[in-house]
Amino acid sequence: MPLWLRMQDDPDIKPVNETANENPIAWHPAFIEAIQLELEQYKDILEFNPEHQLTSEPLKIDVLIIKKPPDVVIKKNIAAIFRADNIVEYKSPTDYVSVEDFYKVYAYGCLYVVQTKAAITDLTLTFIESRHPRALLAHLKDVRHFRIEENSRGIYTVVGDVLPIQIIDSRKLLPEENIWLKNLGNKLNLAEIRRISGALGRQGKAAHIGAYVEAVFKANSEVLREAFKMSDAAVSLEQVLEEVGLIAKWEARGEKKGKLEGRLEGKLEGKLEGKLEVAHALKVSGLPVTQIVQFTGLTEDQILKLLP
Repeated sequence: MPLWLRMQDDPDIKPVNETANENPIAWHPAFIEAIQLELEQYKDILEFNPEHQLTSEPLKIDVLIIKKPPDVVIKKNIAAIFRADNIVEYKSPTDYVSVEDFYKVYAYGCLYVVQTKAAITDLTLTFIESRHPRALLAHLKDVRHFRIEENSRGIYTVVGDVLPIQIIDSRKLLPEENIWLKNLGNKLNLAEIRRISGALGRQGKAAHIGAYVEAVFKANSEVLREAFKMSDAAVSLEQVLEEVGLIAKWEARGEKKGKLEGRLEGKLEGKLEGKLEVAHALKVSGLPVTQIVQFTGLTEDQILKLLP
């Protein structure tokens, strides 16, 4: 079972350290799913190409987003600058966009134009990180003499280059506008995790964003541990699932079939029936089977037989 439940069994277990070589958090696949959810309204006109390879050598763009047709106006805040071809560079919560990163991605843009024969005026650059890009903005203003405008919260537009360029501090984005990118981080509180669970239920996208769910849950194991802390007394399974927002999610999707029964006792070492109920709940939430195996101690075959 994962750390966010096992911690109550063993007080010496530490939260996951994503900087360690063992079992790192896959932030980039989670980001791909997050930005696709953010732009779900425009899925018919946007084509997403993760890790778009520029040359035969390992030279890749994080995400290339192609707008089809190019003249359609996108009103979503993070994509308002989009033109026909849009290069997106993403940095995980433990990284940031440096001045060197800026010029590297700018060079990618120039190489992309040469290779594809695209017009330079049809290209945009977007940089996304979860901190304030203070050093980069200072360089762009003081050295390049560009003007920086924050026309939308957390979105800094660079004015003065032939390319439309924006730098996004995802922490400052409004949750009602950009729930997926704002909460793709390692410093969430329980309310934010509940908000994600509710959004998953309302959109019915859980089965398609396993990388996002896994990254967020793993990165915030300490908060989830607190959510699952139990006293010596038995706690009902329904109460535990409600605490992390899964009950609301089911109700929103119309998938709650009657009152949940059974009890989750002690350290999830109770009867098989209780474990199967927990596994079913997590499978509905979109958690990968490998994580559910760790969570419950059940076999993969037992979990795969569960519905849905």
